Amino acid sequence: MHIEFAGTRDIETMADLLHELFTLESDFKPERAKQLAALKWILDHPAHGRLFVAREGDQVVGMANALISISTAEGGPVLILEDVILAASHRGNGHGRHLVEHVLAWAHSQNISRVTLLADKDNAAALVFYERLGFEESAMVVRRFRTRKADTARP
Repeated sequence: MHIEFAGTRDIETMADLLHELFTLESDFKPERAKQLAALKWILDHPAHGRLFVAREGDQVVGMANALISISTAEGGPVLILEDVILAASHRGNGHGRHLVEHVLAWAHSQNISRVTLLADKDNAAALVFYERLGFEESAMVVRRFRTRKADTARP
């Protein structure tokens, strides 16, 4: 397995992976048109984020979404790690660890000082996975405010 930046040829497969992920997460639901639009937007705006894919041969078997923001607390760029998913057939063999470690190494090479992620509080396996990778629990609490109805929101 190798990891690289995603390209336009990967969008459909990444949308398939996001469908699988969003059926597992309680806060989100799969909506292919939205996922395709967001993936295309990220690919078209690499200064705002990068999409990584894990490949086995030519087949995409996993992905991660690394969104870049600026933190006044850190004094520079930080990363929000989202959409980490491996196809069910490729879980449990270290590929997820390899994918996340690759993104973390890339973030370090870009002088990004902090990586933050969100995980379902009921997903014990994911929480243990991220803890083993060195992610620490934060005292911060997530709150959301929707500026548009969910059915019309676009990236």
